[in-house]
Amino acid sequence: MFLRTKNINLSPIKTIEIFASKIPDVISLAQGVHSFDTPEVIKKAAHKALNRGLVAKYSLTYGLPELRETIEQKLAEENMYYDFEEEIIVTAGATEGITASLISIINDKKNEVIIFSPAYVSYREIVKVAGGKPVFVNLIENPSADSGQADGWQIDFDSLIKKINFKTAAILFCNPNNPTGTIFPKEDLLKIAELARKKKFFIISDEVYKDFIYDNSAVPFFSIAQISELRKTVIRAFSISKAYAMTGWRIGFIHGDEENIKEIIKVHDCLITCAPVISQYAAMAALDYADKEIKEFKKEYLKRRDLICGRLDELSDYFSYQKPNSSYFVFPKTLKNKDSWKFSLDLLKKSRVAVVPGIAFGPSGEGHVRMSFGRSEKDINEAFNRINKYFNK
Repeated sequence: MFLRTKNINLSPIKTIEIFASKIPDVISLAQGVHSFDTPEVIKKAAHKALNRGLVAKYSLTYGLPELRETIEQKLAEENMYYDFEEEIIVTAGATEGITASLISIINDKKNEVIIFSPAYVSYREIVKVAGGKPVFVNLIENPSADSGQADGWQIDFDSLIKKINFKTAAILFCNPNNPTGTIFPKEDLLKIAELARKKKFFIISDEVYKDFIYDNSAVPFFSIAQISELRKTVIRAFSISKAYAMTGWRIGFIHGDEENIKEIIKVHDCLITCAPVISQYAAMAALDYADKEIKEFKKEYLKRRDLICGRLDELSDYFSYQKPNSSYFVFPKTLKNKDSWKFSLDLLKKSRVAVVPGIAFGPSGEGHVRMSFGRSEKDINEAFNRINKYFNK
C-alpha cells in the first residue's frame, strides 16, 4: 500500500537537478549550491568534537546551550536582543525552522499565508505541509530601474492590502529576496509591520542571504527583527548553511519572542528532536571564527555576479535582467521564450545547462529563469558558451 501526499509537490529546483543527473556532462546553474568548500576552521572544530565523543548523543531540543549563547551574542551585535535559553532554536536549516513556525501558527480560523511572487520555490509547499493556503502577492518588476542603484522588484502594497483578511495567519518573505536579489527597503518593512499590527498576523522573515549584499546597493539592509516593539509578531530565520558554505551540514536557527518560541519548540521536537549535533559544533566554530571567509566568499560572488551579468549582456536579444544587489542568483527575463518550463527543459536537453524555470517562484516568475552564480567562473563561462550555441542553432 502506498501513501500519496496530496497537493504537495517536489521542489522544481530538485526536479530539474534530478533530470540533470541523468544527463552526462551537465553544468548546473540551478540549485543554490556554491563551489566553495566548508572553511578549514569549521571542519577542524567538527573533527575535534567527533574525536572527543561529543556528537553521538542528542543535544537539548533547543540546541547546544553554548551555541545558542554564541547566537545571542551575534544577534546583539546586529541590534537584535533575544535570550539564548528561551528565544532561540537551533534548526536543521532555515527551512525546518520556517516549517515548524508555520505549523505552530496555522489553525482552522487563520490558515492563509501571504507569499511574495517571485519567492523561494519551497515556500508554497511548506505552507501546504503546515496545513495552510499559500496566497501570492506579485512583486512589481520595474524595467526602468537603474541596475545597481535601485531594486527592480518592488512590493505592490495595493495588492497586498487586498489579499489580507481575517484568515491571514502570516506573511512569509525572504529578505534579501531569492530569486531576484532584491533588498526590501526599511520603509516597506515598516509598512508590513503596521499591517501586521492592525490585522493581527505574524511576520516570518527569512534572512539567509543577508551576508551577501554588494557594495553598490542603494538599499541598505534592515532586519524587521531589530524593532523591539515587534517581538511578539516577528519570527526570524537564518541559515548558517548559506553564509559559511555549509549547505550539506543542514544547520540554521530561528528566534522570536519567548511566547511564540514555546509553541514552535513543540513542533520542532516532533519533527527532528534536535539539529544534527556535529553540525551544531561546526556552526559554533563558524560563528566564532569564520567571518574572514564570509568576506572572501562575498568578494568572489561579486566577481561572478559581474561575470554572469556580462555574459547576459552579450545575449541582450534573448534576455533582460535586473542586476542583483544581493544573494548569488540572477533572474533574467526570457524575451523570446515565455514558457519557462519548456525553455528550461529544452536548454537542459539540447545544451546540457540546467536553470530553474521562473514559474517555480510564483505567477510573476513566468517568462524568467533563475541562474546561480555560486558556481565557479569556469562553469559560468562554459554554461554561457553552450547557451550561446543553443540560441545560434
